Amino acid sequence: MPRIDTVHDEVTPAAARRAWAHVEPYHSMIYFAPEASEAYADLGLKGWAQYFAPRAAALGAASPEVVTAAFFNFHPDAVRSALPGAWEVASPERVLAARLSAADAALRRILGAAVESPEVERAAELARRAAEAAADDVAGRPLYAAHAALPWPEEPHLVLWHAQTLLREYRGDGHVAALLTAGLSGLDALVTHAAAGEGMPAEKLRTTRKWSQEEWDAAADGLRESGWLAEGPELALTSVGAQRRARIEEITDGLALAPYAVLGTQGCAELAELGRPLAKPLVQELMPWAAKRMK
Repeated sequence: MPRIDTVHDEVTPAAARRAWAHVEPYHSMIYFAPEASEAYADLGLKGWAQYFAPRAAALGAASPEVVTAAFFNFHPDAVRSALPGAWEVASPERVLAARLSAADAALRRILGAAVESPEVERAAELARRAAEAAADDVAGRPLYAAHAALPWPEEPHLVLWHAQTLLREYRGDGHVAALLTAGLSGLDALVTHAAAGEGMPAEKLRTTRKWSQEEWDAAADGLRESGWLAEGPELALTSVGAQRRARIEEITDGLALAPYAVLGTQGCAELAELGRPLAKPLVQELMPWAAKRMK
């Protein structure tokens, strides 16, 4: 794949999505790496605090209400079980430092010498360029804006991890907007996501967001009544529901396009090509359900 250093064409949402998807495991491995849970435990963080505090720390000592709103699909009780208590155990600054250190350790363990390769350096250059491209227009992007205000690491493999963090949160902020526009609550979004077969199994989605079976079933019943889900015991989208869900993804892709436009089509393709072999071992070891996204 030829390198690209200037923009000569208009990037399509599909090209941008592919660039994001092929690098995304490089960031999201932090939620599953044992190095992360060990680092947070060393700070005294336990249970749900090991998820909410590290991801929210860029916001400062955020309240559970703010984090519930920004993260969107987690049960408020899960957030309240972690915050604000986590900030009494460790400051946001210490949590952020532990998160970056854990990312470094996990990437070095799984990728080995590849973390110091020219490919990582080039991927970091491209991803940083994309991540910084939207920094002057952060309206409606609270998680992106918070992470964009953090200092950049120096080592290329961590630059790439931080850049993908920004790009993930930028896309996520836009996805929440698309879900709200479609009239879905956070729980509704999870149920329709599960019905679409787009990643984690339904039970894992439910339990990792701390929704009870009764709450999940009630949401599913409501979605059947509103035409999203087909009748029956299994979660399945109706044709109308599938069209609505496809429209949500289309809007999300459009809202996530801006950072990648600076790379051009070839730059997006180069980033995807560089990201795939880096993401593959991370997916295989830590996130096997994410393999479908890499195709």
